[in-house]
This record gives sequence, structure tokens and C-alpha cells, in this order.
Amino acid sequence: MNWDQIQGQWKQVKGNVKEKFGKLTDDDLTQIAGRRDQLIGKIQERYGITREEAHHRAEEWLNAQKMEPQHTGPSPQR
Repeated sequence: MNWDQIQGQWKQVKGNVKEKFGKLTDDDLTQIAGRRDQLIGKIQERYGITREEAHHRAEEWLNAQKMEPQHTGPSPQR
């Protein structure tokens, strides 16, 4: 996935963000709305880390999403 896809599928992926970054609140997730800069800023704020470290963690999370198949609809019936 890339950041455009994250933004477009935010409702589906924000649960994954909450799992990875448990200090983010539901209000934070609503404000972020899939925007990379907002996510990085909130990670920086909630975890008390540098912007560079927050950026690194956000990119690690994004790369992990590429490894996991994203469920986009009902499974095919056999």
C-alpha cells in the first residue's frame, strides 16, 4: 500500500494503526484521516520522540501493510 491508498481506505486500516500505535486516541485517528504528516505528528507527540523517529516508525508500519493482504470485500464462495 502507499499513502494514497491508506488515505482512501482509512476506515479499514485505522484499526491496524491503533494496534501498532496504541497511544493514539480515537480522536487522533479521526484527525489523522490517513494523512501521513498528521500521523507522523501525532506519533511524535504521543510517544515523545523526534520527528525523524516518528517518520521511521510510520514508514515501518506502511511497509508492514504491504506484506499483509488487505481485505477489500467478501471472500469468494467455493
